[in-house]
Amino acid sequence: MNHLDSLLKPRSIAVIGASQKANRAGFIVMNNLLHGDFAGAIMPVTPRYESVAGVLAYKSISSLPIIPELAVVCTNASRNVQIFKELAEKGISAAIVLSSEMYKEGDNGESLDEQCLSIAKKHNIRILGPNSLGIILPWLNLNASFSPISALPGKIAFVSQSAAVCTTVLDWANDKEIGFSVFISIGNSSDIGFSELLDYLSTDSHTEAILLYVDTIKDARRFISAARAASRNRRILVLKGGKTPRGRAAAKAHTGGTDTLDIIYDSAIRRSGMLRVNNMHELFAAVETLTHSVPLRGERLAIVTNGGGPAIMAVDTLFERGGKLADLSDSTFQKLNGFLPDSWSHNNPIDIVGDASQKRYIDTINALLDGDEADAILIMHSPSAIAHSTETAQKIIEAIRAHPRHKRFNILTNWSGELTAKPARKLFTEAGIPTYRTPESSVVAFMHLVEYRRNQRQLMETPTTAEKVHIEDLEDAKLWIKQRLLDINTVHLDTHQNSHLFKSFDLDVLPTWIASDPSEAVHIAENIGYPVAVKLRSPDIAHKSDVQGVMLNLRNSQEVANASQAILDRSQLSYPTANIHGLLIQGMAKLAGGQELRIKVTTDATFGPIILLGQGGSEWDESIDAAAAFPPLNMTLARYLIIRAIKSGKIRLQKLPHPIDIKGLSELLVRISQMVVDCPEISELDIHPLLANGDKFTILDADITLTQYAGDAQERLAIRPYPAELEEVITLKDGSEILLRPILPEDEPLHADFINKVSKEDLYKRFFSDIGELNHEALANLTQIDFDREIAFVVLKEIDNEHVIIGVSRALINHDNTDAEFAILIRSDLKGIGLGRILMTKVIDYCRSKNTVQMSGMTMPSNRGMLTLAQKLGFELEVSFEDGTADMVLKLNE
Repeated sequence: MNHLDSLLKPRSIAVIGASQKANRAGFIVMNNLLHGDFAGAIMPVTPRYESVAGVLAYKSISSLPIIPELAVVCTNASRNVQIFKELAEKGISAAIVLSSEMYKEGDNGESLDEQCLSIAKKHNIRILGPNSLGIILPWLNLNASFSPISALPGKIAFVSQSAAVCTTVLDWANDKEIGFSVFISIGNSSDIGFSELLDYLSTDSHTEAILLYVDTIKDARRFISAARAASRNRRILVLKGGKTPRGRAAAKAHTGGTDTLDIIYDSAIRRSGMLRVNNMHELFAAVETLTHSVPLRGERLAIVTNGGGPAIMAVDTLFERGGKLADLSDSTFQKLNGFLPDSWSHNNPIDIVGDASQKRYIDTINALLDGDEADAILIMHSPSAIAHSTETAQKIIEAIRAHPRHKRFNILTNWSGELTAKPARKLFTEAGIPTYRTPESSVVAFMHLVEYRRNQRQLMETPTTAEKVHIEDLEDAKLWIKQRLLDINTVHLDTHQNSHLFKSFDLDVLPTWIASDPSEAVHIAENIGYPVAVKLRSPDIAHKSDVQGVMLNLRNSQEVANASQAILDRSQLSYPTANIHGLLIQGMAKLAGGQELRIKVTTDATFGPIILLGQGGSEWDESIDAAAAFPPLNMTLARYLIIRAIKSGKIRLQKLPHPIDIKGLSELLVRISQMVVDCPEISELDIHPLLANGDKFTILDADITLTQYAGDAQERLAIRPYPAELEEVITLKDGSEILLRPILPEDEPLHADFINKVSKEDLYKRFFSDIGELNHEALANLTQIDFDREIAFVVLKEIDNEHVIIGVSRALINHDNTDAEFAILIRSDLKGIGLGRILMTKVIDYCRSKNTVQMSGMTMPSNRGMLTLAQKLGFELEVSFEDGTADMVLKLNE
C-alpha cells in the first residue's frame, strides 16, 4: 500500500470538530462530504452535538467505532496538539489540518505546527497542511474540503499552496466544464509537499497532466528530482507567484521558505522538464489546452481567419514568444486559389476575407488537413453576418471529425466576441477542441505546447563533454583554498589573489599587480608597459563605480599618478570608514572587437549554488539582468544557458569582427561549474567583467568569497552531480582491466552499440518483450538518469583500440527508499568472465549505502545464469512457471 493512499484513496473519514454552525469549517466539510456521494464511512467528532447534518456524532476520537483512514482536523489551532495525541492513540494514518494559525508558539516554546509534526512522525501520521483548504477527489466522489465549489471528474491534477487560487480555478473550471483527477491544497506543507505528490500523481491512472501553483519550495533537490521523474510521464505546468522583491516577501509570509530570486525558480522549472505559465490568465488557457490537446508533432502553425486585424495580433504574439508560422506548399496554394476569392491573403495567416461563408472555412481547413506543412491549425472567427457564429462552429466541428487525418494536428479555435461567440465556444469545449476568447490567448496556449515540447527535447538531448580538469590541478586548487582558510571562517579575495585558482581550472586571467600608493602604481605601470588600467582595491566598497574607482587607458606616468590619487581621494571622501587596500594595476586588455560579460555564482538558501550569466555593467541587477542555471553543467546545458541569455536580452550580441564563440563560452561555464561542484568552500564568485573576443575569454576582474564547509559537498547542490567517487578499475581473471563507473548522458552512442551486441534472447529476458533498435528517447531514458534516485553502472573495456560498454547494472530506487528495482545486462559474447558478479556486487553495495530497505528484480525461469548468481548473493527466489516469471528479493536494511 502506498504511504499516501490513506490521504488520496481513503475508505473512511473522521471530521474532527464537526459543527452545526453554517459558517464553521466543521460544518462546511461535513456538508461537502455528504453532498459528494462518498461511498465510505463519514464520522463527525464533536462533544457538542448528538449529530451533525443528520449523521450520528462521536464525543471523542477514542470513541470512534472504527479506525478512520483519514481525519480532517477542523478545530482551532490551540487544540490541535491534543488532537494529534488522540489521533496517534487511535492509529489514524493521515490528517488534513485546516487551521492557519499553527505558527503560534505553544507552552514549550515550539510552534503548534512543530509539536504536531513531532507527534505525527513518531506515530507515522502523514499531514496535509496546515492552512490547507482540503482535498477533492472527484473519481471517489470525495470533497473533503471547505471550498464552496466542488470539482468535476477529469484528467488534470491540481496542487496548490494557495487556497484562494484553488477556489478561483475551481470556479472557472466548472464554468468551462473542465474536470480534475485530484484537487489538493497543501497549504504550508509542513509534511506532505509537492515532491511526494508528484511521485504519486506521475503513476496515477486518472491523471494525464499536473498543474502546480507554487509560492516557495523548501527542499530543492527532492522537488527537482521528483519533477524530473514525473515530467517524463506527465505534462506538468507551474504557476509561480513571487516574481518581484515585494512579491517574494509576500510569498515568504504566506507559506514560509526563503527569499529566492525568481530567475532561479524559472531555471529549476525548465531544468525539470516542466513548463511555466506567467499568470492566472495563462493558467486558464493552459488548462484548456491540456484538457483537449494531443501531443504536439512540431511547431509550425497555420492560421485561418475571416479578419486581418485579429490575425495580425495573433502573429505578433506568436513571434514575440519565439513561435513559427507554417510555410504553405505549392499544392496547398493551388487548392486555396481554386475556391478562395482573389483578395485572399495569399499567405499564412490565411485570410479568407470578411464575407467568408461556412463552406469557405471548411474547404480551407480541409486543404490544410490534406497537407503536411502545418503541425497545428488556429481557426479564428470574428462576428460575421455571413458565417453565423454558432452554426459555423458546428459545421467546422463536423468537418474536423469527418477528416481522416484530423488527429495528426493540434486544432485550436478563437471565436472573438461575447454575446454571439460564447455559445460557439461552448460547442468547441463540448467537442474537445480548445477554444479562446482572444487571438493573443489562443497563441499563448499554442506556445505552451511548443515550449513544453522544447523543454522535453532539451531534457532528452544527448550532451557533449568538455575536457575534465586534471586531478593534479584539482588537488592543487583544493590545497590553495585550504591554505586561504587556515584559522579563518570566511575570506574575500580579489583578482590578484584569485589568479592561481583560476589557472588551476585553465581559465585565462589578465595579469594583475597591487600598488599601495600612486608612486608604486607608476613604478608598476612603467614595468608592464602602457596603456594600463588602475582600479580601487577595497573589500568595503562593493561597486567601484560608486567612487569612479576604475580608470582605463592611462598612457603615461602622469596620468597613472593623477588617476591613482584621485581614486584614493574619492574613496576616502565617500566612504571614510572603508578599508582601502590600495590599487590594482593591469595592462589594458584589447577591448576593441570584444564584448564584456558577467558571470556570477551565488549560493541560495534553498537551491544552493547558482550560476548567473548576463551582460554586466555598473547597474547590473541580477534579478532582472541575468539568466540562471544549476551546476553541474555539461556542454549542452551551458549552451542552453547562453542561448537563453541571448534570446531574453540578458546578453545583447554586438556586431564584432570576432563574435562570441558559443562553444568556447560553454566550455568556460562548464569549468566554472566544475569549480563550484568540486570546491564547496566557494560561496560566491563574481567575474565582472569577462572579456569575450571570439574564442578567447579573459577574466579582467573577479571576486571570490571562501567559507569553511563541513559535511557532504554534494548535499548543497540542487541536482546531484555525477558520483565520480564510485569509479573503480578492476582486473579480470584473464589479467585485463576494466573501468566500472556510473553511466553518463554522453554514453548514449556507446550504449546503443552495446545493445546491438546483445542477442535477441538475452534482450527478451531483460525487457520481457521483443525490442528492435532503441530510439533516441529510449536510450536517453537509460543514460540520462537522476543520481538522486537511480544508479546505473557500466563496464568499459578496450577492444580493438576502442573503449566499449560490455555490461550494465542499474537500480531504480522508489521515492520512499523502501525498494530498488534492479536489472543487469551483459554482452552476449562476453559471458563467463565474472562480469555478472562484479556488476551485481557493485549495485548491491550502492543500495546498501543508501539505506535502501530491499532490492527486487524479475527475470524468466529459463534465465538460469541470473537465478544462480542471485541465489549465491543471498536473494530469495520465487519462481512461477505458470506466469513465466521469477522474482528475486534481497533484504538490505531494516
